[in-house]
Amino acid sequence: MSLAQEMAALWGEYLDNREVGPDDDFFALGGNSLIGIKIIERVAQEYGAELSVRDFYLAQTPARVAALVERGRSGT
Repeated sequence: MSLAQEMAALWGEYLDNREVGPDDDFFALGGNSLIGIKIIERVAQEYGAELSVRDFYLAQTPARVAALVERGRSGT
């Protein structure tokens, strides 16, 4: 499973266990600030990547968040 797919599955857990694809938009799926913060905290715990709320919201899709996580892991 790719990191984008892992992120999509993680989002699905917080979005009423719905199917989420790597290119699905967080806000179109019903995401809100509380859910976003929970996902950001979980990503920090499980993947060791610190995401800002702003970066998370601008990314909007699991695939783009996965790219941010990869960058965070590599320290760039």
